[in-house]
Amino acid sequence: MIGDEAPAQKFDVMIAGAGAAGLVAGTMAARRGLRSLILAEGGVGGAIANVTKIEDFPGYPEGIAGYELGPMLEEQAGHAGSRLQGDSLLGVSQSDYGWNVSTTGGEVSAAAVILAMGTRPRRLEVPGEERLIGSGVSTCASCDGPFFRDQHVVVVGAGDSGLSEALELRELGVQVTIVDRELAIEGQATYSQRVLEDSEIDVRLGSEITEIFGEERVNGIILTNLQDGANESMACTGVFVCTGRVPNSEGVAGTVELETTGHIKTDSLLRTSRSGVFAAGDIRSGSIGQAAAAAGDGAMAAAAAHKYLIERPG
Repeated sequence: MIGDEAPAQKFDVMIAGAGAAGLVAGTMAARRGLRSLILAEGGVGGAIANVTKIEDFPGYPEGIAGYELGPMLEEQAGHAGSRLQGDSLLGVSQSDYGWNVSTTGGEVSAAAVILAMGTRPRRLEVPGEERLIGSGVSTCASCDGPFFRDQHVVVVGAGDSGLSEALELRELGVQVTIVDRELAIEGQATYSQRVLEDSEIDVRLGSEITEIFGEERVNGIILTNLQDGANESMACTGVFVCTGRVPNSEGVAGTVELETTGHIKTDSLLRTSRSGVFAAGDIRSGSIGQAAAAAGDGAMAAAAAHKYLIERPG
């Protein structure tokens, strides 16, 4: 630990978020001798918690389930000496010790802070979506896909997440239509090739959902062609929304500088606009949104925080 021993509820570094970035940051900070606290709002794993197969994480040539990787990273962080606490970050303000962190479990003081709260799924914000969440509208194929076996669903988004969700649904015996506003598939080639080779996946580009309808459950959608404005009614029993993610940065909006997207601005060492505050993973500007990259961010942020604590005056 840097300097004199810190009293209870005072830490060298507080890490908000227990996804890949936060857990690796906790491991590396503790291994550098820092008294570290990880806030694990909503459980361990973050965005990867419900992913059935992560195919690009180093060391797993056959892939690994996110719900397996998360607990492994948690165990590693705990073994290194980090403390995990199941609270949410409410706000951060400067104090004599460094930073006062307000959480749902009370106040915590930390000499340095690493913000790794990740992101949440972006909503379509069309009629019927909010009312039918949990009744056919979903953001998680591994969670809800088994309920749609032998049925037809629509996946919104032709990026990596949308394509991987579509492929996972096909493995469950679900017929899939992929819808995207763009005129080309934007996901990586390994996903797009498998999608295009599957005769049970229909891809509708240059279109968007403008309404989701159904009484108690999803019965279908209104699909609008963005080229000619034509509307089409399409029957389906589910809509899986994979149109990107929104950073969970509301709690620090008045503390650190944000991009217009809500992502936290950082420099190459993951330092934010405030001294002693760092950001890692999907929440930071420039993140590529992959677990391997988030883990690397966590290691870099921990190293940067350690260097800051060594060099800071006093």
